[in-house]
Amino acid sequence: MRTLWLHCHVASMAQGAYSIIEEAAIVTRGGLIEWIGPHRALPMTPADRTVDLGGAWVTPGLIDCHTHAVFGGNRSDEFEQRLQGASYAQIAAQGGGIASTVRATRAASEDELFASALPRVQALMRDGVTMLEIKSGYGLDLANERKMLKVIRRLGEALPLTVRSTCLAAHALPPEFSGRADDYIGYLCEQMLPTLAEEGLVDAVDAFCEHLAFSPVQVERVFIKARELGLPVKLHAEQLSSQGGAGLAARYRGLSADHLEFMTEQDAIAMAAAGTVAVLLPGAFHCLRETRRPPMEALRKHGVKIALASDLNPGTSPVLSLRLMLNMGCTLFHMTPEQALAGVTLHAATALGLGHSHGSLEEGKVADFVAWQIERPADLAYWLGGDLNKRVVRRGQEISY
Repeated sequence: MRTLWLHCHVASMAQGAYSIIEEAAIVTRGGLIEWIGPHRALPMTPADRTVDLGGAWVTPGLIDCHTHAVFGGNRSDEFEQRLQGASYAQIAAQGGGIASTVRATRAASEDELFASALPRVQALMRDGVTMLEIKSGYGLDLANERKMLKVIRRLGEALPLTVRSTCLAAHALPPEFSGRADDYIGYLCEQMLPTLAEEGLVDAVDAFCEHLAFSPVQVERVFIKARELGLPVKLHAEQLSSQGGAGLAARYRGLSADHLEFMTEQDAIAMAAAGTVAVLLPGAFHCLRETRRPPMEALRKHGVKIALASDLNPGTSPVLSLRLMLNMGCTLFHMTPEQALAGVTLHAATALGLGHSHGSLEEGKVADFVAWQIERPADLAYWLGGDLNKRVVRRGQEISY
Protein backbone atom coordinates (compact mmCIF):
# COMPACT_ATOMS: atom_id res chain seq x y z
CA MET A 1 0.00 0.00 0.00
CA ARG A 2 1.22 3.45 -0.94
CA THR A 3 0.47 6.18 1.62
CA LEU A 4 0.82 9.91 1.08
CA TRP A 5 1.53 11.97 4.20
CA LEU A 6 0.74 15.67 3.68
CA HIS A 7 0.61 19.04 5.43
CA CYS A 8 3.85 18.82 7.42
CA HIS A 9 7.36 20.18 7.77
CA VAL A 10 10.25 17.73 7.95
CA ALA A 11 13.52 17.72 9.86
CA SER A 12 14.96 14.76 7.97
CA MET A 13 18.26 14.59 9.91
CA ALA A 14 20.07 13.59 6.71
CA GLN A 15 23.84 13.93 7.26
CA GLY A 16 23.15 14.50 10.96
CA ALA A 17 21.63 17.97 10.49
CA TYR A 18 18.05 19.25 10.57
CA SER A 19 17.98 19.29 6.73
CA ILE A 20 14.59 20.98 6.87
CA ILE A 21 11.94 20.56 4.18
CA GLU A 22 9.19 23.15 4.53
CA GLU A 23 5.69 22.30 3.28
CA ALA A 24 6.75 18.71 2.79
CA ALA A 25 5.18 15.48 1.62
CA ILE A 26 6.20 11.88 2.29
CA VAL A 27 5.24 8.81 0.29
CA THR A 28 5.63 5.44 2.01
CA ARG A 29 5.22 1.99 0.54
CA GLY A 30 5.98 -1.43 1.94
CA GLY A 31 7.32 0.03 5.17
CA LEU A 32 9.87 2.20 3.36
CA ILE A 33 10.07 5.84 2.30
CA GLU A 34 9.44 5.86 -1.44
CA TRP A 35 9.66 9.64 -1.86
CA ILE A 36 10.18 12.70 0.36
CA GLY A 37 10.46 16.36 -0.58
CA PRO A 38 8.59 19.64 -0.99
CA HIS A 39 4.90 19.13 -1.69
CA ARG A 40 5.16 21.22 -4.85
CA ALA A 41 7.57 18.63 -6.30
CA LEU A 42 5.41 15.62 -5.43
CA PRO A 43 5.33 13.12 -8.32
CA MET A 44 1.93 12.41 -9.86
CA THR A 45 1.80 8.91 -8.43
CA PRO A 46 -1.56 7.60 -7.18
CA ALA A 47 -1.78 6.82 -3.46
CA ASP A 48 -3.99 4.24 -1.80
CA ARG A 49 -4.34 6.44 1.27
CA THR A 50 -3.73 10.10 2.15
CA VAL A 51 -3.02 11.30 5.69
CA ASP A 52 -3.15 14.98 6.70
CA LEU A 53 -0.59 15.60 9.47
CA GLY A 54 -2.09 18.95 10.44
CA GLY A 55 1.03 21.07 10.01
CA ALA A 56 3.15 18.87 12.28
CA TRP A 57 6.93 18.80 12.40
CA VAL A 58 8.08 15.33 11.32
CA THR A 59 11.34 13.83 12.57
CA PRO A 60 12.76 10.33 12.35
CA GLY A 61 11.56 8.02 15.10
CA LEU A 62 13.75 8.44 18.16
CA ILE A 63 16.31 5.73 18.91
CA ASP A 64 17.54 4.84 22.39
CA CYS A 65 20.82 3.07 21.63
CA HIS A 66 21.93 2.19 25.19
CA THR A 67 19.57 0.77 27.83
CA HIS A 68 19.49 -1.89 30.53
CA ALA A 69 15.67 -1.98 30.60
CA VAL A 70 15.36 -5.63 31.70
CA PHE A 71 16.24 -6.21 35.35
CA GLY A 72 14.90 -7.43 38.65
CA GLY A 73 14.60 -5.46 41.87
CA ASN A 74 14.91 -1.80 42.73
CA ARG A 75 17.86 0.29 43.89
CA SER A 76 16.26 3.53 45.05
CA ASP A 77 17.94 2.86 48.42
CA GLU A 78 21.32 3.34 46.72
CA PHE A 79 20.12 6.66 45.33
CA GLU A 80 19.52 7.74 48.91
CA GLN A 81 22.94 6.42 49.98
CA ARG A 82 24.71 8.40 47.27
CA LEU A 83 22.88 11.55 48.32
CA GLN A 84 24.17 10.92 51.83
CA GLY A 85 27.75 10.75 50.60
CA ALA A 86 28.41 7.12 49.63
CA SER A 87 30.30 6.63 46.35
CA TYR A 88 29.45 4.22 43.54
CA ALA A 89 32.53 2.15 44.45
CA GLN A 90 31.67 2.08 48.16
CA ILE A 91 28.15 0.84 47.48
CA ALA A 92 29.51 -1.86 45.19
CA ALA A 93 32.03 -2.96 47.83
CA GLN A 94 29.15 -3.47 50.29
CA GLY A 95 27.36 -5.88 47.95
CA GLY A 96 25.22 -3.23 46.27
CA GLY A 97 25.46 -1.91 42.78
CA ILE A 98 25.35 -4.38 39.92
CA ALA A 99 25.67 -7.33 42.32
CA SER A 100 22.39 -6.36 43.97
CA THR A 101 20.57 -6.34 40.65
CA VAL A 102 22.18 -9.66 39.69
CA ARG A 103 20.68 -11.30 42.78
CA ALA A 104 17.23 -9.90 42.06
CA THR A 105 17.38 -10.75 38.36
CA ARG A 106 18.47 -14.32 39.00
CA ALA A 107 15.57 -14.73 41.45
CA ALA A 108 12.97 -13.45 38.95
CA SER A 109 11.25 -15.62 36.37
CA GLU A 110 11.21 -14.79 32.68
CA ASP A 111 7.58 -13.72 32.93
CA GLU A 112 8.31 -11.51 35.94
CA LEU A 113 11.18 -9.81 34.12
CA PHE A 114 8.99 -9.25 31.07
CA ALA A 115 6.17 -7.80 33.16
CA SER A 116 8.48 -5.39 34.98
CA ALA A 117 10.30 -4.26 31.83
CA LEU A 118 7.15 -3.67 29.78
CA PRO A 119 6.01 -0.39 31.42
CA ARG A 120 9.57 0.98 31.34
CA VAL A 121 9.83 0.36 27.62
CA GLN A 122 6.35 1.74 27.02
CA ALA A 123 7.37 4.93 28.86
CA LEU A 124 10.21 5.39 26.36
CA MET A 125 7.82 4.72 23.49
CA ARG A 126 5.61 7.57 24.72
CA ASP A 127 8.55 9.86 23.97
CA GLY A 128 8.49 8.82 20.31
CA VAL A 129 11.05 6.00 20.53
CA THR A 130 10.66 3.55 17.65
CA MET A 131 13.93 1.64 18.15
CA LEU A 132 15.56 0.48 21.36
CA GLU A 133 18.71 -1.38 22.34
CA ILE A 134 18.54 -3.48 25.52
CA LYS A 135 21.53 -5.13 27.16
CA SER A 136 21.71 -8.24 29.29
CA GLY A 137 24.39 -8.32 32.01
CA TYR A 138 22.45 -8.91 35.22
CA GLY A 139 22.42 -12.69 34.86
CA LEU A 140 26.16 -13.43 34.57
CA ASP A 141 25.70 -17.15 33.93
CA LEU A 142 24.36 -19.02 30.93
CA ALA A 143 20.86 -19.72 32.26
CA ASN A 144 20.19 -16.21 33.51
CA GLU A 145 21.79 -14.37 30.59
CA ARG A 146 19.64 -16.54 28.30
CA LYS A 147 16.59 -15.63 30.39
CA MET A 148 17.29 -11.91 30.01
CA LEU A 149 17.98 -12.14 26.29
CA LYS A 150 14.77 -14.09 25.73
CA VAL A 151 12.84 -11.33 27.51
CA ILE A 152 14.51 -8.76 25.26
CA ARG A 153 13.40 -10.71 22.19
CA ARG A 154 9.87 -11.03 23.62
CA LEU A 155 9.62 -7.27 24.07
CA GLY A 156 10.46 -6.78 20.41
CA GLU A 157 7.78 -9.29 19.42
CA ALA A 158 5.10 -7.89 21.74
CA LEU A 159 5.51 -4.19 20.96
CA PRO A 160 5.48 -2.11 17.74
CA LEU A 161 9.13 -1.35 18.35
CA THR A 162 12.44 -2.47 16.85
CA VAL A 163 14.48 -3.97 19.70
CA ARG A 164 18.18 -4.81 19.38
CA SER A 165 19.66 -7.29 21.83
CA THR A 166 23.18 -6.86 23.23
CA CYS A 167 24.94 -9.46 25.37
CA LEU A 168 26.69 -7.70 28.26
CA ALA A 169 27.74 -10.81 30.18
CA ALA A 170 31.10 -9.07 30.81
CA HIS A 171 29.34 -6.54 33.04
CA ALA A 172 30.58 -7.59 36.46
CA LEU A 173 32.18 -10.56 38.18
CA PRO A 174 29.54 -12.99 39.50
CA PRO A 175 29.92 -14.17 43.13
CA GLU A 176 30.74 -17.73 42.16
CA PHE A 177 33.83 -16.45 40.32
CA SER A 178 34.99 -14.12 43.12
CA GLY A 179 38.70 -13.43 42.68
CA ARG A 180 38.79 -15.36 39.39
CA ALA A 181 38.05 -12.81 36.71
CA ASP A 182 40.17 -14.55 34.08
CA ASP A 183 38.31 -17.80 34.68
CA TYR A 184 34.98 -16.05 34.28
CA ILE A 185 36.08 -14.48 31.00
CA GLY A 186 37.09 -17.95 29.86
CA TYR A 187 33.65 -19.32 30.75
CA LEU A 188 31.99 -16.41 28.95
CA CYS A 189 34.05 -16.91 25.80
CA GLU A 190 33.99 -20.71 25.70
CA GLN A 191 30.41 -21.41 26.77
CA MET A 192 28.09 -18.44 27.15
CA LEU A 193 28.71 -16.38 24.04
CA PRO A 194 28.87 -19.28 21.55
CA THR A 195 25.69 -20.83 22.95
CA LEU A 196 23.69 -17.61 23.08
CA ALA A 197 24.84 -16.59 19.62
CA GLU A 198 23.90 -20.00 18.20
CA GLU A 199 20.43 -19.61 19.72
CA GLY A 200 19.96 -16.33 17.84
CA LEU A 201 19.62 -14.21 20.96
CA VAL A 202 22.49 -11.76 20.38
CA ASP A 203 22.84 -8.84 17.95
CA ALA A 204 26.00 -7.35 19.50
CA VAL A 205 28.45 -7.88 22.36
CA ASP A 206 29.30 -5.32 25.05
CA ALA A 207 31.60 -5.23 28.09
CA PHE A 208 32.39 -2.96 31.03
CA CYS A 209 36.03 -1.90 30.90
CA GLU A 210 36.74 -0.30 34.25
CA HIS A 211 38.86 -0.78 37.37
CA LEU A 212 35.88 -2.25 39.23
CA ALA A 213 34.90 -4.50 36.31
CA PHE A 214 37.22 -5.92 33.60
CA SER A 215 40.64 -4.94 32.28
CA PRO A 216 41.38 -4.11 28.65
CA VAL A 217 43.22 -7.44 28.33
CA GLN A 218 40.17 -9.33 29.56
CA VAL A 219 37.80 -7.31 27.39
CA GLU A 220 39.96 -8.01 24.35
CA ARG A 221 39.42 -11.73 24.86
CA VAL A 222 35.68 -11.09 24.67
CA PHE A 223 36.10 -9.00 21.53
CA ILE A 224 38.17 -11.71 19.85
CA LYS A 225 35.45 -14.27 20.54
CA ALA A 226 32.75 -11.89 19.30
CA ARG A 227 34.71 -11.42 16.07
CA GLU A 228 34.95 -15.19 15.65
CA LEU A 229 31.17 -15.40 16.05
CA GLY A 230 30.57 -12.60 13.54
CA LEU A 231 29.10 -10.24 16.14
CA PRO A 232 29.83 -6.49 16.35
CA VAL A 233 31.14 -5.06 19.61
CA LYS A 234 30.40 -2.07 21.85
CA LEU A 235 32.02 -0.98 25.10
CA HIS A 236 31.29 0.79 28.38
CA ALA A 237 34.50 2.80 28.51
CA GLU A 238 36.22 5.57 30.47
CA GLN A 239 33.26 6.26 32.76
CA LEU A 240 35.12 6.38 36.08
CA SER A 241 38.78 6.32 35.00
CA SER A 242 40.95 6.17 31.90
CA GLN A 243 41.56 2.51 31.07
CA GLY A 244 42.21 2.67 27.33
CA GLY A 245 38.83 1.11 26.59
CA ALA A 246 37.76 3.62 23.95
CA GLY A 247 40.93 2.99 21.98
CA LEU A 248 40.38 -0.76 22.34
CA ALA A 249 36.85 -0.45 20.99
CA ALA A 250 38.19 1.52 18.05
CA ARG A 251 40.85 -1.12 17.30
CA TYR A 252 38.07 -3.67 16.94
CA ARG A 253 35.96 -1.23 14.93
CA GLY A 254 33.35 -1.19 17.65
CA LEU A 255 29.96 0.22 16.85
CA SER A 256 30.26 2.51 19.84
CA ALA A 257 32.14 3.41 22.99
CA ASP A 258 29.81 4.66 25.72
CA HIS A 259 30.09 7.06 28.72
CA LEU A 260 33.59 8.45 27.95
CA GLU A 261 34.01 11.02 30.70
CA PHE A 262 37.71 10.12 31.04
CA MET A 263 38.56 9.53 27.38
CA THR A 264 41.58 11.26 25.84
CA GLU A 265 42.11 13.11 22.59
CA GLN A 266 44.01 10.08 21.27
CA ASP A 267 40.88 8.03 21.92
CA ALA A 268 38.88 10.52 19.87
CA ILE A 269 41.35 10.27 16.99
CA ALA A 270 41.14 6.47 17.05
CA MET A 271 37.35 6.45 17.24
CA ALA A 272 37.03 8.85 14.34
CA ALA A 273 39.29 6.71 12.17
CA ALA A 274 37.33 3.56 13.04
CA GLY A 275 33.86 5.10 12.69
CA THR A 276 33.11 4.24 16.32
CA VAL A 277 30.25 6.36 17.69
CA ALA A 278 30.58 8.14 21.03
CA VAL A 279 27.42 7.37 23.01
CA LEU A 280 27.02 9.90 25.82
CA LEU A 281 24.81 9.14 28.81
CA PRO A 282 23.81 12.35 30.59
CA GLY A 283 21.35 10.54 32.87
CA ALA A 284 24.14 8.63 34.61
CA PHE A 285 26.32 11.76 34.66
CA HIS A 286 23.49 13.63 36.38
CA CYS A 287 22.49 10.90 38.84
CA LEU A 288 26.09 10.27 39.92
CA ARG A 289 26.63 14.04 40.21
CA GLU A 290 29.74 13.81 38.08
CA THR A 291 31.70 16.94 37.29
CA ARG A 292 34.03 15.74 34.55
CA ARG A 293 32.30 16.03 31.19
CA PRO A 294 33.25 13.93 28.17
CA PRO A 295 35.79 15.89 26.08
CA MET A 296 33.29 17.45 23.71
CA GLU A 297 35.87 19.67 22.04
CA ALA A 298 38.06 16.70 21.10
CA LEU A 299 35.08 14.70 19.83
CA ARG A 300 33.96 17.57 17.61
CA LYS A 301 37.48 18.47 16.48
CA HIS A 302 38.11 14.97 15.15
CA GLY A 303 34.64 14.40 13.72
CA VAL A 304 33.45 11.63 16.02
CA LYS A 305 29.72 11.03 15.68
CA ILE A 306 27.98 11.70 19.00
CA ALA A 307 24.87 9.84 20.11
CA LEU A 308 22.79 10.28 23.25
CA ALA A 309 20.95 7.54 25.15
CA SER A 310 19.00 7.03 28.35
CA ASP A 311 21.21 4.33 29.90
CA LEU A 312 17.98 3.23 31.60
CA ASN A 313 19.15 1.07 34.50
CA PRO A 314 18.17 0.52 38.13
CA GLY A 315 21.27 1.93 39.77
CA THR A 316 22.82 4.95 38.10
CA SER A 317 20.34 6.13 35.47
CA PRO A 318 16.67 5.33 36.24
CA VAL A 319 15.63 7.34 33.20
CA LEU A 320 12.23 6.88 31.56
CA SER A 321 12.43 9.75 29.06
CA LEU A 322 14.75 9.96 26.06
CA ARG A 323 13.55 13.49 25.36
CA LEU A 324 14.85 14.52 28.77
CA MET A 325 18.26 13.29 27.59
CA LEU A 326 18.06 15.77 24.71
CA ASN A 327 17.76 18.60 27.18
CA MET A 328 20.53 17.21 29.40
CA GLY A 329 22.77 16.76 26.38
CA CYS A 330 22.33 20.47 25.73
CA THR A 331 22.59 21.76 29.30
CA LEU A 332 25.21 19.36 30.70
CA PHE A 333 27.31 18.56 27.61
CA HIS A 334 26.93 21.87 25.72
CA MET A 335 25.29 20.33 22.65
CA THR A 336 22.91 22.27 20.43
CA PRO A 337 19.31 21.03 20.02
CA GLU A 338 20.20 20.04 16.45
CA GLN A 339 23.20 18.00 17.63
CA ALA A 340 21.13 16.41 20.38
CA LEU A 341 18.40 15.38 17.93
CA ALA A 342 21.02 13.88 15.61
CA GLY A 343 22.25 12.00 18.68
CA VAL A 344 18.94 10.17 19.10
CA THR A 345 18.28 9.63 15.40
CA LEU A 346 20.99 9.14 12.79
CA HIS A 347 23.99 8.79 15.11
CA ALA A 348 22.05 6.48 17.43
CA ALA A 349 21.15 4.30 14.46
CA THR A 350 24.83 4.21 13.46
CA ALA A 351 25.73 3.16 17.02
CA LEU A 352 23.51 0.11 16.46
CA GLY A 353 24.94 -0.65 13.03
CA LEU A 354 21.73 0.47 11.31
CA GLY A 355 22.58 3.93 9.99
CA HIS A 356 22.09 2.66 6.44
CA SER A 357 18.41 1.88 7.04
CA HIS A 358 17.24 3.99 10.00
CA GLY A 359 17.79 7.31 11.73
CA SER A 360 17.00 9.78 8.94
CA LEU A 361 14.11 10.39 6.58
CA GLU A 362 15.47 9.59 3.15
CA GLU A 363 14.23 7.64 0.17
CA GLY A 364 14.81 3.91 0.59
CA LYS A 365 15.05 4.04 4.38
CA VAL A 366 12.59 2.50 6.81
CA ALA A 367 9.50 4.68 7.34
CA ASP A 368 9.84 5.24 11.09
CA PHE A 369 8.87 8.81 11.98
CA VAL A 370 7.07 10.99 14.48
CA ALA A 371 4.73 13.87 13.61
CA TRP A 372 5.02 16.35 16.49
CA GLN A 373 2.64 19.22 17.19
CA ILE A 374 5.44 21.65 18.05
CA GLU A 375 6.59 25.09 16.93
CA ARG A 376 10.08 24.05 15.80
CA PRO A 377 12.43 21.04 16.15
CA ALA A 378 14.29 22.64 19.07
CA ASP A 379 11.12 22.18 21.15
CA LEU A 380 12.02 18.51 21.57
CA ALA A 381 15.03 19.52 23.66
CA TYR A 382 13.35 22.59 25.19
CA TRP A 383 10.39 21.02 26.99
CA LEU A 384 11.24 19.14 30.17
CA GLY A 385 9.07 16.08 30.57
CA GLY A 386 5.42 15.80 29.69
CA ASP A 387 3.83 13.96 26.79
CA LEU A 388 4.04 16.12 23.68
CA ASN A 389 1.15 15.75 21.25
CA LYS A 390 2.29 13.52 18.41
CA ARG A 391 1.56 10.69 15.98
CA VAL A 392 4.05 7.83 15.74
CA VAL A 393 4.58 5.88 12.53
CA ARG A 394 6.60 2.66 12.36
CA ARG A 395 7.30 0.96 9.07
CA GLY A 396 4.71 3.17 7.42
CA GLN A 397 1.90 2.31 9.86
CA GLU A 398 0.60 4.59 12.60
CA ILE A 399 0.90 2.90 15.99
CA SER A 400 -0.52 3.31 19.47
CA TYR A 401 1.83 3.39 22.42
